[in-house]
This record gives sequence, structure tokens and C-alpha cells, in this order.
Amino acid sequence: MKVRDYLFLGVQDQPATNTTIKVIIPAFNEEESIGHVVRDIPKDWVSEVVVVNNASNDRTAEVAEQAGATVLNEPNPGYGNACLKGIDYLSSSSFPPGIVVFLDGDYSDYPEELPDVVAPIINDGIDLVIGSRALGDREKGSMTIPQVFGNWLATNLLKLFYGVKFTDLGPFRAIRFDKLLELRMRDRTYGWTVEMQVKAARQKLKTAEVPVNYKRRIGVSKVSGTVKGTVMAGYKIIWTIFKYL
Repeated sequence: MKVRDYLFLGVQDQPATNTTIKVIIPAFNEEESIGHVVRDIPKDWVSEVVVVNNASNDRTAEVAEQAGATVLNEPNPGYGNACLKGIDYLSSSSFPPGIVVFLDGDYSDYPEELPDVVAPIINDGIDLVIGSRALGDREKGSMTIPQVFGNWLATNLLKLFYGVKFTDLGPFRAIRFDKLLELRMRDRTYGWTVEMQVKAARQKLKTAEVPVNYKRRIGVSKVSGTVKGTVMAGYKIIWTIFKYL
């Protein structure tokens, strides 16, 4: 059975399978991009797209809903806060997913690559898959020098202290939903992605990376686009790595 057929059956027969895929997209002031992201997600692979409107003061929520997403509102700013809101929603669903995919709302990821990101979970029994921008093709200017260096430093620290080999802390990722709940995620801001990878290493989850492509985002980044955001994100990532030693 092809991966696509397998997933399609899961979407159609939710109560009887654990192969359904749902997507969580944190979004803060992404009205220009969020519609593109939602529409580009392969609909025959996904049973629900959840956009968490994270204290936006623009039309992000309205545009996401028009594109077909379920929209949740999280008034407390923070990437982790938005992700936790989405997880709480899926946990209370009548049909929780077997797999949850995270990606950003700025259209820097390629949502159509979702089948590649979930394939190791479907085919190889992997628990967590990171979409690696380092292994894929990056459009010039899509990542700043501090971002590239920060990823290099963080992934090398993960290898040194936790014995796991990653090349990226990329936001485009997929994880078995039951394993995600077992991680008991807590971070509410910049440390969310690395917290997941640290806890996955500590709990000996089966992890993998797949190459994903990356392009310039629409609009200005709220993190890497400011000096304060870059410094705060870098500090939080390093602090999180050492926190769980």
C-alpha cells in the first residue's frame, strides 16, 4: 500500500485508525501569508489544519478561517504558548490525531512537502521527524547569519550532551501525537523547538531528519528580524539545552 493511500484511509476512517494527521500553525500578524500556507497543505493528507492566532492585531484569524483552517485564539504572546494551545485543542478532540505536524505561518516553509516530513513515521516507525533546512535548499537571504550559526551551535551541543545528531531546529516537523503528549512540553516562548528535541533525546524516541526547502518569509520576522528577538531566542535555546542535563 502506498503511503498516500495509507494516509488517505486514515483520514477517512478516523475512529478506527491512528494515522490521521492534523497540523498546528502558530501565527502572529501573518495576514499576508497565512492563507497561502493553509491552502498549500495537501488536503488529502490532512484531516484538520489548526491556526493558533497568537495575539495578532491584524486579520490573521479572518484570513486563516477563510482559507479553511480551524482558528483558535491565544492572547498570551509566545510561540510555545500558541503550540500548547493547539495541543490542548487536539487533546480534547473526539478524534485526536495519530500524527501532528507543526509549521510556521510566514510561508517560509513549503507546506506541500508535508508528505516527505511524515513519511518516516508512516514507513519506518519513527517518532519525531525534523524537517532540516540545512539538508535542503535555502533561498538566499531566507536565514540570517545568526540563525545559521545558532542552529549549528545548538545542534552540536545536542550531539555533545545528549548524543543525538540533528542538523537543524527547524519549525517544520512531525511527531506521533501520543509521544508528543508524553514529552510534557512546557516552554512558552523561543525554546519550544529545542525543548522538543532535548526531551525526545532524553526519552530515547526514534528520530529522523528529512531535507526541506526554505524560502524568504512574507513580511519581517518577529524573532530574527530584530536584534532583541535574535538575542532572546539564542539565549533561550542555549538555556533550554543546559536546563535538562
